[in-house]
Amino acid sequence: MKILICNCGSTSLKFKLYDMPVGIVMAHGKIERIGVENDAIFQYVNDLTGLKEEADKQNIPSYREGICRFLNCITAKSHGVIRHVTEISRIGYKATVSKGYLGIHELTEEVIQGMRDWLPIAPLHNRAWLDTIAAMREQLPNALFLGCFETAFHRNIPLYRRLYGVPYEWYEKYGLQRLGYHSASHGYIASVLTERYGQEYKAICCHLGGSSSVCAILNGVSVDTSFGMSLQTGLIHANRTGDLDCEAVSFLRAMGVPEEEISAGIHDKGGLHGISGISGDLRYIEKAINEGHVRAQLAVDTFVDGMVRYIGGFYVEMEGLDILTFTGGIGEHSSLVRRLVCQKLSVLGVKLDEAANTNAHGDNDLTQKGSRVRVLVIPTDEEKGIAYETYRFKRA
Repeated sequence: MKILICNCGSTSLKFKLYDMPVGIVMAHGKIERIGVENDAIFQYVNDLTGLKEEADKQNIPSYREGICRFLNCITAKSHGVIRHVTEISRIGYKATVSKGYLGIHELTEEVIQGMRDWLPIAPLHNRAWLDTIAAMREQLPNALFLGCFETAFHRNIPLYRRLYGVPYEWYEKYGLQRLGYHSASHGYIASVLTERYGQEYKAICCHLGGSSSVCAILNGVSVDTSFGMSLQTGLIHANRTGDLDCEAVSFLRAMGVPEEEISAGIHDKGGLHGISGISGDLRYIEKAINEGHVRAQLAVDTFVDGMVRYIGGFYVEMEGLDILTFTGGIGEHSSLVRRLVCQKLSVLGVKLDEAANTNAHGDNDLTQKGSRVRVLVIPTDEEKGIAYETYRFKRA
């Protein structure tokens, strides 16, 4: 079965075509700067032969043109991997959120309407997905479309951990609750841990990158997460504030701060970027720390402290911890962040092998002898996890 996995951003598209159930990647592609006239970047790779097509300064005005270009590549005689797009049986999307549909669902009109209804929760993400799905249906009208929603892995979190201290009727009527995200990543890590260590374990997964979250995993199941109802919550992110007092916006308005400035400060210029004043990219922040930049160090300290606060709470909730896992761009590549987190967690019996941490590349065990907690770096593979979920899906 040929399964296409699609991920989109506000101006980007990523694709991977899998041959299932063997899980072989046949081809992948990436398009950036969609909608920016004559400045889009297109990349395509035939993973079976290594043949590539790369071009910049392209005019790709919408998702539709980007999708068509990728589909043309995978069916091209010279560097394609299939003869016709009808060979694609299913399309799996790393969709964000849909009212009333928090798991893995066929993208029926009801599910699509749920995505529209909850546009206020994830306006940029859901709008991009709605446009992408509509454009893809034009090209592949007979394929099964599946939404692997980013809330799916957290469906079994107990209700008392999902509720806010608001009138219960708001939960019943509007669905106001903590939802959690990064399911594709946390779920993939849980599957790897289960395969390696069996069915019974207490783990905490730190997915750290442009968007960051911590997830408590008990025997392969999410039992708590740092995200709330929106992607704006939890840990500080690269450019988003994370947890913020609900009266902060009203306060800023009262201080005369313009709405545009408030929105930009929360969504685009907050987080690591806002505190450091340098960038949301940790590589630049770490470079500034080495040069003695005080606010750069403050940004990392704030990031680490928030992470440790959640980890400590999850430790108590699970009554212990067997495995601490780092993944995502920062989790996989920042030895500094891993070291600072593990130092603060020494009270829980976490001991990090400093040499292994400094030299870690890819999948690594960073556990020092005598540690009560295994410390791992596991590169996430969200697309692979979604591919298997899409393959296993059965219509009711």
